[in-house]
Amino acid sequence: MINVLTLHHLLIESGTRHEIVHLPRAISSSDQLPEVLRLPARRCLAVRMYDVDGTLTAVIVRAGCTPSASALREVTGSRRIQPVQGDRVNSVTGYAAGLVAPLALPRDIDVYADEDVVCDVDQDVVVYTATGESGTALGVRLLDLFTQLEAKPAALTRPSVPQTGVEPHGAGSKVTAIASRRAP
Repeated sequence: MINVLTLHHLLIESGTRHEIVHLPRAISSSDQLPEVLRLPARRCLAVRMYDVDGTLTAVIVRAGCTPSASALREVTGSRRIQPVQGDRVNSVTGYAAGLVAPLALPRDIDVYADEDVVCDVDQDVVVYTATGESGTALGVRLLDLFTQLEAKPAALTRPSVPQTGVEPHGAGSKVTAIASRRAP
């Protein structure tokens, strides 16, 4: 299993400044980071794992956000998008499901970053991610984090669908991806 020490050593070897934060209480999901750290959700990241036409794909989003399946299909050129079950996430990534960090993922996993996250790259923003362990978080400048990743930026999150089940005006429009598409 990948743990906080693995991430710490990876970042030290690359010369990346970071901090390991000991959380005041254990978490079971990256989505709990804003509440536990008392930070806005825009400062906390979550990694969602999907099976995209048989290829494992990690999507980096703000804590509490989920990529739109239609946007993910559009960006990847795929037909089938399925969330990956927790036991498979554990065995493939080496992280506890729900606490996947964006770093040290296997090379055969495609990684996308929601443009909502990427928009802060030019700033000196420090973000917090899970470490695979329930009692710690990783704090790192967003720019430094993306220097370590081969993530493809793309428009993946949309406003939530109203209770009527009708998408908001414009939500069904074509998604513009910053990343190049993978052939279907």
